[in-house]
Amino acid sequence: MLVAAGIGAGSSPAAAGVAPDGLGAGGAMAAAQAKVSGSARISFVYSPDDDIRFTFDVEAAPFTRPLPGLPKGLPTDARGTVRISHHVAGADHAVTSEAAVDCLVTGDRTASFTAVITRADPEVADTVGQRRGFSVLDGGSPRHPDRVGFSWGVVNVDDTDPGRPVEGKVGTCMAPAPFAPVISGDLTVRPGELAPMPAGGR
Repeated sequence: MLVAAGIGAGSSPAAAGVAPDGLGAGGAMAAAQAKVSGSARISFVYSPDDDIRFTFDVEAAPFTRPLPGLPKGLPTDARGTVRISHHVAGADHAVTSEAAVDCLVTGDRTASFTAVITRADPEVADTVGQRRGFSVLDGGSPRHPDRVGFSWGVVNVDDTDPGRPVEGKVGTCMAPAPFAPVISGDLTVRPGELAPMPAGGR
C-alpha cells in the first residue's frame, strides 16, 4: 500500500493580503495568517519498515479561490505545496507525489488541510487530480512528538457501492486526526483565526 498517493504553490504574506509590517488597511493590526511548514518522517503502523516522508509548505490565503455560487471564495482558502516520498522496504527507489494546497484550517497546535495531486510517479499516476486530506499536530517538544494524519490507506471508506467498499471523495479541509507519530524532522503549526467575511458578504 503506497502512501505516496496523497498531495501546491507557495506565496509570501504580502501576496495573501498581509502588509509586511503587520498592519492592515488604515493602520489596523492584521491577524496572523495560519501556516504549516516543515519536513518529517513518520512511523506508519501498517508499514513499519518503510521510509515515509512528508514536506509541507502551506499558508492561508482567505477568499482567493472563487467557486460557482461563491465568487469571493472561502475563509479557509489556502495555497502551498505538499510533497510525499514513500520508500518501500526492499525497493530500489522511493515513490513520490506533489500536490497543490486548496484549504487550511487551524486550531491551537493542530491543522487540517487538503491538496490536489498535480504530479505523481508512474506507480501512483492514477491519483493525479484527486484531493487528499492531511492533518498535523505540532507537539512542541521531544516528549510530545509531532503527528501526521492522511486521508487514504486506513480511513475514508465509503459504502456507496453495495458489497464493494471504495475510497470516498475528500472535501476541502477534510482530514482524519493525526494518527501517525513523527520519528524524525520537525513540523510547525502557526495558528490563525478565520478571516472576517469581506465587505458585501459572499
